[in-house]
Amino acid sequence: MSKLTVEQVMELAPVIPVLVVDRVEDALTIARALVAGGLPALEVTLRTPAALDVIREMSKVEGAIVGAGTVLNPADLDAAMEAGARFIVSPGLTKPLGKAAIAAKIPFLPGTATAGDIMRGLDMGLTHFKFFPAETSGGLPALKALAAPLHMARFCPTGGITAKSAPEWLAQPFVKCVGGSWVVPKGPVDGAKIEALAQEAAALPR
Repeated sequence: MSKLTVEQVMELAPVIPVLVVDRVEDALTIARALVAGGLPALEVTLRTPAALDVIREMSKVEGAIVGAGTVLNPADLDAAMEAGARFIVSPGLTKPLGKAAIAAKIPFLPGTATAGDIMRGLDMGLTHFKFFPAETSGGLPALKALAAPLHMARFCPTGGITAKSAPEWLAQPFVKCVGGSWVVPKGPVDGAKIEALAQEAAALPR
């Protein structure tokens, strides 16, 4: 299995679906629909008891690049990697998690919301970040203000972004992709609907 860089993961598609999956039996349907729709990078958040098993199942789908989100510490990192995660996303950046992810040589998108967050990441050698929670942290005007002095950083804004607002974010040169949960609506899993939403997301210009 070839290793990807964090930049390559962010360039796979305009949108990385942020997935909260309660039932392992839904994993294959969701992953197949998203990949068929053109969204290969899948962020499975570690917010449910089923999450690690969901990562294992989704990793069986050809073309799926499955990562773990809501990774909070080195123990979460180890568990996610053992389950087959190929990239890691966290809501924030701590020194223990940052050092562990860098040592593991796994693509890592740490959450940032302030200049201090980003500067700490840059000091660790990181250049790609999640901007989270995007809308409640000041939205696009805030990220524009941060990206001007911190011009070497690239971002995946996540949190409150919708199919309607995504194009404005993606139009920015410092935004490589966005994270979004709208691609897999809450409720019973409908593979055809997910695939259609994924096709729309994959077609967003950037």
